[in-house]
Amino acid sequence: MSVEAEQTSLAEYSRRSRPWLTSLAVAGVACATVATAAQGTGQFHWWAVFIVIPAALIAASGGPLLVRGGGRAFAGYVLACVGGLVFTAGALLMFGVMGRGWPLMVVLPCLAVAGTYGWRADDRLARGLHRAVALLALTAALLGVTLQLIRLDLIRLETGWWGAFLMLAGAIVLGNAVELARHRMPYRLQAITLLVGPAVIAFLLGLRFLRGW
Repeated sequence: MSVEAEQTSLAEYSRRSRPWLTSLAVAGVACATVATAAQGTGQFHWWAVFIVIPAALIAASGGPLLVRGGGRAFAGYVLACVGGLVFTAGALLMFGVMGRGWPLMVVLPCLAVAGTYGWRADDRLARGLHRAVALLALTAALLGVTLQLIRLDLIRLETGWWGAFLMLAGAIVLGNAVELARHRMPYRLQAITLLVGPAVIAFLLGLRFLRGW
């Protein structure tokens, strides 16, 4: 019986430690890859290691919590996103390209917020507002991608192009207001009013910037 209990204990320990070992292995490979690539470019800033390694460990600590699910999944998601953001900043500093890659600091946090779109709150009002925030974050991420392409001289846009993203944001908020109107819930009219007003203003301002009025 003692042998069987010991084998069961070892199996349970192996099952629980596997996510941690996997996350640490991924963090180690990421750090090694970034450092090796930076050295290959001849722009290796060694002091950025003190940013990259702790950030990788922070991100790795979020992986096992995500695997467990439940209430700990949110904490794991936050740790993974924060660690990934700091890791990216450290990598840009290690390569010495922060001046060209800073739009990534806009893209990644927005993608982290947009990544929560699939989480559904029980309350319909909270669900609708969360959906609007997640879609707005996705719009901001697209704005960051556009800025990155401009910084890399891959595209050229006329003045006022950002008005298109402002119009898209207004359309998203207005669409969520229409969606809320379909449901009967407390404070529905107040919520719709709060959404429609800023949505219309954002759309009109975006149109003004885009048309150059």
